[in-house]
Amino acid sequence: MGIKIYISGSSGNKEVKKRQQRVLLILDSKNVKYEVIDIAEPGAEEAKDFMQNNSTGLGATIGDPSPRHALPPQIFNDDLYCGDYDMFDMANEIDEMEVFLKLEPNSLNEQISTFETKLKNGDLSIDEKIDKVIGTKINDEEIKNEQDKLEEDDKKVENEEDNSVEKKDNNEESAEKREDKEDGSAEKEEDTIEGKEEKEIGEDVENKEVDKESKSEKNENEDGDAAGDKTDENAEDMKDNDEKEELEKEASPEKSE
Repeated sequence: MGIKIYISGSSGNKEVKKRQQRVLLILDSKNVKYEVIDIAEPGAEEAKDFMQNNSTGLGATIGDPSPRHALPPQIFNDDLYCGDYDMFDMANEIDEMEVFLKLEPNSLNEQISTFETKLKNGDLSIDEKIDKVIGTKINDEEIKNEQDKLEEDDKKVENEEDNSVEKKDNNEESAEKREDKEDGSAEKEEDTIEGKEEKEIGEDVENKEVDKESKSEKNENEDGDAAGDKTDENAEDMKDNDEKEELEKEASPEKSE
């Protein structure tokens, strides 16, 4: 029998990612051998169906308190279901990991004793001794530090995403301002063109009125000149008639004598 940890390597749920990392970290600290099964890998549909159909714990998260299907991580001992993350975490808190993982009694202690025996007999190299001692003696504080580091990395990613979104919003705002400025310039140009056209129309009307007045004045002057010429002609005709009458009058007495 072997411990199997079902995870999702491409999960977009940050809480699920943190839980998966913490489960593996704790198991490593306790020198528990396990197999990781990634249900998100191509061709892992059968493993995914097995996990969802045989997990009684749904692995609910704050972001998804009522999931339709069981969320990873889910822990099995071969085909026997052990539990979800909350059950795993509780077993770790009360120091009942052997019971949770359905391991034989004292199997974890036997693994540690085996390492210690190898250390005494010199069967391990110096580097292996260091790795095993560190792996065996790691405590909850070290796990917490590692978890804090993961959380800091997540916060850094979130800040980068927020900055990226803020930068995008600023770019969009700048683009809107440029568009508003261009619209204002276009509107101002249209107003200028309209004003120029109105001015030209007004000048044309004014010029036409001036031409009309000039033409009217010219006609009046011509009519006045014509009337003056006619008056002069009449005056000359009257003068001629008067002279004729005087000649006739002078001639009449001579004729009577």
